[in-house]
Amino acid sequence: GIVAFVSSLDQAGPMTRTVRDAAILLNEMASVDAKDSTSVDRPVPDYEAAVDRGVKGLKVGIPKEYRVDGAPPEIDALWNQGAEWLKAQGAEIVEVSLPHTKYALPTYYIVAPAEASSNLARYDGVRYGRRAENVHDIVELYEKSRAEGFGREVQRRILIGTYVLSSGYYDAYYLRAQKLRTLIARDFAKAFESCDVLLTPATPGPAFAFGAHADDPVAMYLNDVFTVTVNLAGLPGMSVPAGLSSNGLPLGLQFIGKAFDEETLFRAGRALETAADFTAKPKEWWKA
Repeated sequence: GIVAFVSSLDQAGPMTRTVRDAAILLNEMASVDAKDSTSVDRPVPDYEAAVDRGVKGLKVGIPKEYRVDGAPPEIDALWNQGAEWLKAQGAEIVEVSLPHTKYALPTYYIVAPAEASSNLARYDGVRYGRRAENVHDIVELYEKSRAEGFGREVQRRILIGTYVLSSGYYDAYYLRAQKLRTLIARDFAKAFESCDVLLTPATPGPAFAFGAHADDPVAMYLNDVFTVTVNLAGLPGMSVPAGLSSNGLPLGLQFIGKAFDEETLFRAGRALETAADFTAKPKEWWKA
């Protein structure tokens, strides 16, 4: 199963080697569940059938606010190349605006910890989660169970969430973040009036080394700048590997679609996958 982290943002999605495999998996995953209040009762399209429809006639939006100062030039170059690949297959490239993008990251990191704090409160060692041993009373059981059961990053988010939901700060942080979330969703609705799908980078740079930002969570969170808007607005997103960085690490491009329009994502994703022909594999470092 999956632990509920942020109920209004969480979404289970497939991680696969190809776009077609993702479509096959999503066909089986998408459904209504009587025990899941976040699921939707609506017909599930044949996603696999959409994969080979191509992008001819599709309007692909390029949000100008996703060009971030200080991002590696190779990210912009790959983004431009992705647009050219789609254009060569018959798509029309249009520029769109998502003016509240700059507020997406702070909005996400208020909403997400707040809901995480609420969702993870149940993991107290009584009915859910790890139960600490060698405790003398109920208070020690709670303290040790949560201290041992949650890692440092989870603890950090719970503390932030508890803070923004506390008396005197709820209106200043959480309520304001929810209002911004509405504006971010409106930006997407406006953009989709002039395009069918959006093309953006997946991240502002290649993956950083494990533990590289352990002492600088803000630097770590900044890598989510292009993806958190999707969750905030309740839209489907897809990341497709499309190239390599200068030091051989994979770089991806992201498609963002209209709500419940995953079919268009699969069309665009397959077109990009075909053009990029990404076949790179990790070096056998253990033989070096």
